[in-house]
Amino acid sequence: MELLIARNPAADSRLPYLLRVPLPTPVVLRTSGTWPRVSALYCHPVPAEEWPEDPEIVERVAVRSCVRRGAAVDLVLDRARENRSQIVFTTARGRDAVFWQTARVRKQARPRGARTPTARAGGIPELEIVVDGREQYAWNFSNQQVRTVSRPLPCGDYGVVADGRLVACVERKSVPDLTAALAGGTLRYALGELAALPRAAVVVEDRYSRLLAAEYVRPAVVLDALAEAQVRWPNVPIVFCENRALAQEWTYRFLAAARQWALTELAMRTAGVLGSDTAPDTDLDDAVAEPEPTTAEVRAWARQAGLVVPDRGRLRPEVRVAWREANRP
Repeated sequence: MELLIARNPAADSRLPYLLRVPLPTPVVLRTSGTWPRVSALYCHPVPAEEWPEDPEIVERVAVRSCVRRGAAVDLVLDRARENRSQIVFTTARGRDAVFWQTARVRKQARPRGARTPTARAGGIPELEIVVDGREQYAWNFSNQQVRTVSRPLPCGDYGVVADGRLVACVERKSVPDLTAALAGGTLRYALGELAALPRAAVVVEDRYSRLLAAEYVRPAVVLDALAEAQVRWPNVPIVFCENRALAQEWTYRFLAAARQWALTELAMRTAGVLGSDTAPDTDLDDAVAEPEPTTAEVRAWARQAGLVVPDRGRLRPEVRVAWREANRP
């Protein structure tokens, strides 16, 4: 008996995965992730026939127990960590809904009366956020006025560009990721890279108190390493945002503010207020060049623009030059 997770072949669906629950009569659900690590995952039930004949399997895990009890399915996987979860059939706003959650997610406190605002950050009609192409299960900022593009970032997971330069980045962490990075020392290198940018931050999708429940390492060691990192790199704040939704909201508004700051600095430099022989320099001097688009992205653009490009291999330099000219702000 196995729990199967496959990619959803329906390209127009906002839920990129299919979950096959091994009940006596198998249940197939569309879902937004492969495991409810930091928040409950919304699921949409679909007919069992929607499971593809030749699925692209993302994860296959042996199941120790899968029992339906009333309006919930108790699921126990055959692995040491992250093995217990529950699929709950309920109603939300008068409609049937399904949520996949773990005990930790269920116990996570929700701030009372906290509702994410809908007003645009900095008055920007649509903020373009660069998402690192290596980011797994990336945020889509669906509740914010955001357009995301995928690029290989030199550091961080989410960034913003102004005048063709990367001016700010945010590194996203869950508590297990942060604990491992602190214990292993890899956070030092990440903070060093982030500190080289004009503006940067680390956002954690949980509460600070969750560090006290760290496994396989003493909490005091984790807290000391975190304090030392924040003292050594004071220009890269480490922000705890209680849950995923608030972490997205904070990141959205931080990046919007960083872009507005960069545009103001550029305007002052153009006016001669900054960057001259008699005026101080600006932090924008630390900005790096805008991340280059992927070959697949440029190839798709070129075909839409009527340019002849090969199906594989490198693109001619003039094709990339044409892309830059067409996408120049």
